[in-house]
Amino acid sequence: MKYRKKPVEVEAIRLTEENKNQVFNWITCSKEAIYNEKGSAIKIQTLEGDMVASIGDYVIKGVKGEFYSCRADIFEMTYEPVTTQINK
Repeated sequence: MKYRKKPVEVEAIRLTEENKNQVFNWITCSKEAIYNEKGSAIKIQTLEGDMVASIGDYVIKGVKGEFYSCRADIFEMTYEPVTTQINK
């Protein structure tokens, strides 16, 4: 049997060197600024355990307010921008 993911809107920010402090402050769960072989990163406590968001990854706020990281290539295959329509 095949399944399709239900359409759901999430908030997400791509982590860059320029916005790393903004993203760090946006995350409301337990987090820690770290430095790894890729440079600056953020360790995020998630429902599945600790995850590391490296520069270039997306940090996603899920439907229950949880935060987690996602590699850019996976994010771009899975999500698309939401355009807001104004009803007249």
